[in-house]
Amino acid sequence: MHNEVDDLLIHISHSQQQMSRLLDAERQVVVRMAQIIHELPDEEPRFDGIPGILEGSRQVNKSIVAYLNGIADLQEAMAEMLVRVVKETAYPEEE
Repeated sequence: MHNEVDDLLIHISHSQQQMSRLLDAERQVVVRMAQIIHELPDEEPRFDGIPGILEGSRQVNKSIVAYLNGIADLQEAMAEMLVRVVKETAYPEEE
């Protein structure tokens, strides 16, 4: 029984380490988004016509996609961790 509890605690510890890594990656995404927002001008921007507007839109879309991909990766990793924990608690390995 102690071995099963120890194994479960080890699995939980590893999953917490992985979640910590993912949260750190998410923090980096949020910091980058804050930097992007900080760079936006307070006054009316000058886009240099249609090509400038298109380039600005392209950069904003690229940043949004990167942010959403980061959130999707975080959710996927958390789901995988939860599946492993549930499987381990529902069907502990027998010795």
